[in-house]
Amino acid sequence: MDTMEFKLRGEHIALCDLLKLAGIADSGGQGKLMIANGDVTVDGQPESRKAAKIRANQTVQCLGQTVRVLAADA
Repeated sequence: MDTMEFKLRGEHIALCDLLKLAGIADSGGQGKLMIANGDVTVDGQPESRKAAKIRANQTVQCLGQTVRVLAADA
């Protein structure tokens, strides 16, 4: 399983935007589809909210890839 780190620019990021910026989804629309299909978990729990606010120290998993979210000042 690939793990990458994503550094926030602010307090949070929308889940669909994170998938796009981390390179897991080619577009925001594809990210939303992955979320709707149940392919995404946040901290080990399924997440179905496309605009869920992802904050520092959370972990997002999708299609075998893991993204650890870091604080903006980390």
